[in-house]
Amino acid sequence: MAAVRFDRLSLRDAGSREEILLLLEEALEAVSPGRVIREHVAREGASLRIGDETYPLAGRRVLLLGAGKASAAMAQELETILGDALTAGVVVTRYDYSVPTKRVRVYEGGHPLPDANGAAGAEAVRVLAQEAREEDLVLCLLSGGGSALLGLPVPGIDLEDLRELTGLLLSSGAAIEEVNAVRRHVTSLLGGGLAALLARAEAVSLLLSDVPHDRIEAIASGPTVPDPTTFRDAQEALRRLELWERVPRSVRERIEQGVAGAIPETPKPGDPLFARARAVLVGTNRTAVASLAGEGERRGFAVRTLGEPVVGETRAVGERLAGLGRDLARMGSREGLLVAGGETTVAVRGSGHGGRNQEVALAAAVALEGVAGVLVAALATDGTDGPTSAAGAIVDGKTARRARALGLDPKRALEENDSYPLLRATQDLLVTGPTRTNVADLFLVFGKSGNQSAKDLQ
Repeated sequence: MAAVRFDRLSLRDAGSREEILLLLEEALEAVSPGRVIREHVAREGASLRIGDETYPLAGRRVLLLGAGKASAAMAQELETILGDALTAGVVVTRYDYSVPTKRVRVYEGGHPLPDANGAAGAEAVRVLAQEAREEDLVLCLLSGGGSALLGLPVPGIDLEDLRELTGLLLSSGAAIEEVNAVRRHVTSLLGGGLAALLARAEAVSLLLSDVPHDRIEAIASGPTVPDPTTFRDAQEALRRLELWERVPRSVRERIEQGVAGAIPETPKPGDPLFARARAVLVGTNRTAVASLAGEGERRGFAVRTLGEPVVGETRAVGERLAGLGRDLARMGSREGLLVAGGETTVAVRGSGHGGRNQEVALAAAVALEGVAGVLVAALATDGTDGPTSAAGAIVDGKTARRARALGLDPKRALEENDSYPLLRATQDLLVTGPTRTNVADLFLVFGKSGNQSAKDLQ
């Protein structure tokens, strides 16, 4: 049985949707921190095997450093693997994502907006990194959420300025590349900053990817890898997003100094400080999608996988998924599943309450109103979709009608970015609590032709 379970008591028609829920739970288990670490790391006597490389343990300190929603659970598994070979460690995770550890100090902090607790954890990471010696082996555990949790501002920018900047970026609909380009140039540890502190030691980063195409510099904004972006990229991103005049003055001044060459750039590809650094992807969105597809085929569904990550504005993605569901129902000779992964963006127009996956699902529900035999699920693999208690939602052709019967307007809810109250009322929310993993989002579309009678998921 999968470790993460959906709350079936709060979900409409949970019994008839059981197979879909089980598929999603198995996908979450496939990218659980414990499993992905065990699949890539093993102690073999006096050595540690990481992927296809082996590292001696005798006569050296082993340190763990990390940040992200999965970092505490990753550290817990590595404590078990390393045993007495582990010297010390510090990781920073999101509130409620901590797990018990023995030798690793776990800090909890704010996400997506950095806060004082997270900054204290990032400072502890910085201090331990500075103590790393040439003979040490340092394992860096990085996952989604690490950008905010390692968001230690550079001198001259205070935490409140960084919070304001982050809020503006997140509400602007900026692509993750644009957000990261800015954050790397106003913080101390992102964009290769942590690697600079660890340059003397042997450092291996274990990365759980939450970004499209698994670009390692984008995972937690790349603390231990070269930064391909520049101060000018950061400036141009803010201008393109029409934020340049709105961000705090300290941020503008820092970026202007960088563009003028008055302060050093972040470490770039080819920098010798990365000579002893290595990065290993231990889990990705593709891992979860492959689990969904494989388990779906095992259960007898006709499965199709989208080859490219799902990206774009939430409402457009929801409408697209609904259309694909109608195609499955119309063309399939048996029950079909379409599975995909990715990460959408929300264009904030209203002041409602919701998350990107709930908004995708609500847009799909509006497009599917009155359509039988189609179901769409959108899930945040970290268990938290936006500032809500839900991980996403699972909708069908009845969702919008149920909302109207309850006096709610689905289209207005979309305009106001207010998906959570509506989907809670229709009992279509997916609730898991913290999953302690993060590989972006999963999308599942079920379609059943009208003459099929097994597995009635309506």
